[in-house]
Amino acid sequence: MSQLPDSTSDLSRRNLLRGTAAAGLLATPAVGLLSACAGSSTGDDKADTGAKTSDNPLGVADSGQVEVVVFNGGLGDAYAKFDVTVFNKKHANVKVNLSSTQKIKTEQQPKFSTTPADLINNAGADIMALDTLVNEGALTELTPLLDAPSWDDPNQKVRDTLLPGTVNDGTFDGKVFVLNYAYTVFGMWYNQALFDKNGWTMPTTFDEFFALAPKIKAAGTAPFAFAGKYPYYMRWAIMSWIWKSGGKQAVVDIDNLKPGCWKTPEVMAALEATEKIVKDGYTLAGSATLTHTESQQAWLDGKAAILPCGTWLENEMRQTIPSGFQMKLANFWDVSANDKAKGAVYAGSGENWIVPKKAANAAGGMEFLRAMFSVEGAGKFAELTSSLSSRAGSGDKVTNSTALVSAGEVMKKATGDLVSFKHPDWYADVDKAEQNAIGELMAGRMTAAKFADTLQAATDKVAGDSSIKKFTRDA
Repeated sequence: MSQLPDSTSDLSRRNLLRGTAAAGLLATPAVGLLSACAGSSTGDDKADTGAKTSDNPLGVADSGQVEVVVFNGGLGDAYAKFDVTVFNKKHANVKVNLSSTQKIKTEQQPKFSTTPADLINNAGADIMALDTLVNEGALTELTPLLDAPSWDDPNQKVRDTLLPGTVNDGTFDGKVFVLNYAYTVFGMWYNQALFDKNGWTMPTTFDEFFALAPKIKAAGTAPFAFAGKYPYYMRWAIMSWIWKSGGKQAVVDIDNLKPGCWKTPEVMAALEATEKIVKDGYTLAGSATLTHTESQQAWLDGKAAILPCGTWLENEMRQTIPSGFQMKLANFWDVSANDKAKGAVYAGSGENWIVPKKAANAAGGMEFLRAMFSVEGAGKFAELTSSLSSRAGSGDKVTNSTALVSAGEVMKKATGDLVSFKHPDWYADVDKAEQNAIGELMAGRMTAAKFADTLQAATDKVAGDSSIKKFTRDA
């Protein structure tokens, strides 16, 4: 999945982690376009159902067809084509009509008032607004799929095979209407070959980084590069460090606009550690003005040792990765010995898949999803895309991508809740102030203390403005 160099990129990356939270901002259907979606259809076009058995828990008929629509974007459609073969191993007499497109909303949304496809990969720029689909009763609730036996093990439910947060990301008011298939892990990237050549060990803490950085610099390499032109890249790291230092509550307080939330000792520890990277001269010269791809290419060229980014990195830069480059991901460093959430990982699911309420063969659509979450299907997805599936262990057998293997290792070591933050989506004024301040901090023009003052002032201003709708989170 390629990165878009503008503010919508930040939103899309965060949506990858909280796949449904802001989907309405990406596409707004015409009023009333889905008005015919709610309620039940006439049933005239409904497919026959079959007997429910341990091997056919959703009762798919042993005949007929399943219509599947896949978004043919950065992840391609080869994995979905492979899933047809997986599906047909258990349903040889069911024909799968699989089509690919980049115009999901344009082509699929008008069909919701009649007979839509049985399974839709609702993704890309032309995405259908999930909140609208859910509010108008246009989607099938997916609990029967989640509670069905997994494709490979009758003693294990589908929900128990999924990575943390996947079910929650598709849940609306306690009901699951979306399953996200891709899984992004964020952290620090490094070239294992470069580290091995110089006898370096990838840091796991800020103290370890500050001990190693002078050696990296002495070898003629900048210790750290970042996409300064797009400050939200560093926000992923900074918010992860705040979570690690102060625990989940520190970030919950920031999201909830709590007075003093940016000035606690734990938040200041994270901000001061970030400031020290710049103040001590460990960033690549010119990073403050680099785009995402420019900073990534500089890192690939060996000009910098460490780069913060997400697991789309390999696919995005595939054409310029040097021979012998061993791309690996490590978790964001712990901040100090006093951290309240050591080992916390910033990761989550994205790439929506939905089953329309009026689908002719909703059981078949859910069954195709069950096949996608099989060991074989999820493994092939990882192999073809160099991305993790939301099914646990999807990258375990992929050995030709050091990036993917290392991302899987980061997830296996994750402790506690996954890092998440919501204030940039909820409050545009805080988002703007935060991005501006991150840019200044990483350019060396702002101290950690001034950063905290700036963000607290922006937070307090929004909190005190009665014209701005407020949101709250408990977890």
